[in-house]
Amino acid sequence: MTTTLTPPRKYAAPAIKQTKLLIGGEWCDAADGRTFATYNPVNEEKIADVALAGKVDVDRAVAAARKAFESGPWHTMDARDRGQLIGKLADLIEANFDELAALETLDNGKPIRDSRGADLPLVIDCLRYYAGWADKIVGQTIPVRGDYFTYTRREPTGVCGQIIPWNFPMLMVAWKWGPALAAGCTIVMKPAEQTPLTCLRLAELAMEAGFPPGVINVVTGFGETGAAIVKHPDVDKIAFTGSGETAQRIMVDAASTLKRITFELGGKSPNIVFADANLDAAVAGAEFGLFFNQGQCCCAGSRLFVEKSIHEEFVAKVVSRAKARKLGNPLEMDTTQGPQVDRDQFDKIMKYIELGKSQGATCVTGGYRVGDKGFYVAPTVFDHVSDDMAIATDEIFGPVLSILPFESIEEVTRRANATTFGLAAAVWTRDVAKAHRIAHSVRAGTVWINCYDVFDAAAPFGGFKMSGMGRELGEAALASYTELKTVTMTLK
Repeated sequence: MTTTLTPPRKYAAPAIKQTKLLIGGEWCDAADGRTFATYNPVNEEKIADVALAGKVDVDRAVAAARKAFESGPWHTMDARDRGQLIGKLADLIEANFDELAALETLDNGKPIRDSRGADLPLVIDCLRYYAGWADKIVGQTIPVRGDYFTYTRREPTGVCGQIIPWNFPMLMVAWKWGPALAAGCTIVMKPAEQTPLTCLRLAELAMEAGFPPGVINVVTGFGETGAAIVKHPDVDKIAFTGSGETAQRIMVDAASTLKRITFELGGKSPNIVFADANLDAAVAGAEFGLFFNQGQCCCAGSRLFVEKSIHEEFVAKVVSRAKARKLGNPLEMDTTQGPQVDRDQFDKIMKYIELGKSQGATCVTGGYRVGDKGFYVAPTVFDHVSDDMAIATDEIFGPVLSILPFESIEEVTRRANATTFGLAAAVWTRDVAKAHRIAHSVRAGTVWINCYDVFDAAAPFGGFKMSGMGRELGEAALASYTELKTVTMTLK
């Protein structure tokens, strides 16, 4: 079966309501008037010109966040009232569901079935989860020697610089804003230059919800804008989701003021299928675990380890499902795969596909561009992949699946861990003991058993090794947005 684009249909693109910077509660142009273009990955046409923040704009945003943190109404607001504001933002997002889903799809290229069925529900759930935490961040009383009363309290870290990626723009806003706002911090956020539009729209809704000026600030731009946030001496914490190379630069730049840091970085996640697994469920999980969001997931199951006795059958089933994926206009509900986010990502993926072929892997389906307009890549599956091939070692961030056969649990555990990454992993088996043995042995921050890509706002997410520092989501995320203070009083 040849993968082809579905015929284009007319659709109503959402109105672009905001392209300016949000600083201190006001929407403004960049100080020097500069802008940059954001493009539609479906047709490579410009969507809008967006304000390009420079150092002067970042300085103003940080000053606004500092003022809001130290002397504004946010500083004295009851925790429960903070939670109600977060909850109201979630309500406004839900009320604007259709617009936001279409805007996310327009700017990013992901199928609207995913924007509506996955991203937005998770955004709303995450914010409501942290709305409930705002008045439940507590300390402890501690019995100490002598006539003293000692207790601890958790206080907000302060001004937080948050830099988010382009693969899940709205969801990453929720993951960052939720715990920071619940803890009482203030925010200077830079969305990815490829996908700034939904972040700006969410900031508009935050203003409508009633957040005081300066609590949430959004500065759009490129790496230089992010670097200005990281280097700013009045920023207390950096939360970054993106590449390991950028994270290393952030660590260097943040070192002079010892900023608190949270990193959620890349992965090369092993997805392990044993012969005793429910094969149909494992095949469906393998397809979803890699091809969801066009393979542009940090936890994508790009290394598919399959026990040798079922290898041929499994490959045939995976190839069949890959060929059945429907590429087309992502604003059509029956489209299951959209374009990659931009030209750079498209070119990177095509380079890795050629490397896979030249290094001896067998491309059993896909491996080519679809159409002559837009950044579409056919769902690609490589078989007979060895551990040292580039497609098995490097994060591709695209719809490219590598299948690697194995013979024993000891072998696959060793090979699964033979990577600098450690974000996620999965195992498929009916043997409960085997499942937990793998879960305990694989060095990854999240392990799924007989499922893949299951997320909940209550469950911590983050990586081992080069896949990150700290945790997002759950109660664990709140720890990274608070400082622990000890108070001791004499009883004499």
